[in-house]
Amino acid sequence: MILEPLTPAEDGALPGELLTELTALYASNHVFHALSGDFPDPDDIRPEQVAAALADELSVPGAEVLVARSGGRVVGIGITLDRHPDPADPDPWIGLLMVDAGQQRRGFGRELAGLIEERFRADGRTGVRLAVLAGNDAGLAFWKSLGYEVIDHRRDLEADRPCAVLRKPLL
Repeated sequence: MILEPLTPAEDGALPGELLTELTALYASNHVFHALSGDFPDPDDIRPEQVAAALADELSVPGAEVLVARSGGRVVGIGITLDRHPDPADPDPWIGLLMVDAGQQRRGFGRELAGLIEERFRADGRTGVRLAVLAGNDAGLAFWKSLGYEVIDHRRDLEADRPCAVLRKPLL
């Protein structure tokens, strides 16, 4: 698997072929998007909506969008934040890790998570956190299988949704 940081053109646009692939990735995960409410119609996710969502992510200081490719195809995406807005939280965060629904259960999610963790470890970070939406039982089971432990339950800052906060030491 290869990770590529998402780098829009100077005008903020994404290359058409990449945007098409990312839209297909997002659209394949309609069950997650129905839970998250991030898109008005999770069964009809459009390129302009994906482009706007990614532009919003990239506008956050310290955020990085990583595109995962295998065999030349986009198989996943990881969105990270080098620091949480709460100054008392020293850890970087994984804001989103999504694998194409047709490619799930093939190890891509595990590999993508491991590559992100390794990037943080190489930067000297000692732990990483993430939040899993309430009701995303498959997501919670996935992260727990990778060694993440629930450390809190709270509402997310962006949309006030109930979440479990998980952390994994990177030592």
